[in-house]
Amino acid sequence: MCRGWEVLQKDSAGKRDLIMYDFLTSIELYDFLKGPMVWVSFIIFAGGSIYRISSLLSKAKKVKVISTYMSLKYSLRSIFHWTVPFASTNMRKHPWFTMVAFLFHGCLIVAPLVLLAHNKLWYDSWQIRLWSVPERVADIMTLTVIVCVVIFMIRRLVTPEVRFVTFTSDFVILAIAAAPFVSGFLAYHQLFFDYRIMVALHIFSGEIMLAAIPFTRLSHMLFFWLTRAYTGSDFGAVRHSRDY
Repeated sequence: MCRGWEVLQKDSAGKRDLIMYDFLTSIELYDFLKGPMVWVSFIIFAGGSIYRISSLLSKAKKVKVISTYMSLKYSLRSIFHWTVPFASTNMRKHPWFTMVAFLFHGCLIVAPLVLLAHNKLWYDSWQIRLWSVPERVADIMTLTVIVCVVIFMIRRLVTPEVRFVTFTSDFVILAIAAAPFVSGFLAYHQLFFDYRIMVALHIFSGEIMLAAIPFTRLSHMLFFWLTRAYTGSDFGAVRHSRDY
């Protein structure tokens, strides 16, 4: 009796696995992720970004003292010194981390725009043709992002002043940022897992990252310019000193 029950359970589990496999590799899922889900993630990103930025500007207007010393000159000076490698004192004090940070952000932003596979999809969908890099360069950029994420995780675990302000959500955000690159690399080279499953995970993880930007610490890509403008104006116009 027990033997028959075990066989029945294994057979049931096998059927569930087969159903899940068929779902993950189905053309219907691929079309859904490549179609409606792209628009859903983009609408969430755009709507969330507009809401977060407008809310921040609205709060800034209520604090009237902020607008009195905002300076275009000092805003641009601050932005320049914090977007150019080693232009700020803090960057020069931490040269290795500066290199890792700039490599990470550069490859994270540029790689999706210059991958040949992505450009083919954009051209098929919107007739947009961008410059593409060779496959070897794309692999290097992808692996750079992955390695940098690992370094960021280790830094959050072993550096005391960083570990003190680290939460579980920080590791989740790093995983969200790395997932599209890990899944894309595995899918392209057809490593370890079924190609169709990895492509589905690649598309889905990219959409998750896009939708998460306005509502997580990834939103620093939206607020960096405003933060630097405020800090630069405060230091330059009020304190008559440098913020870099």
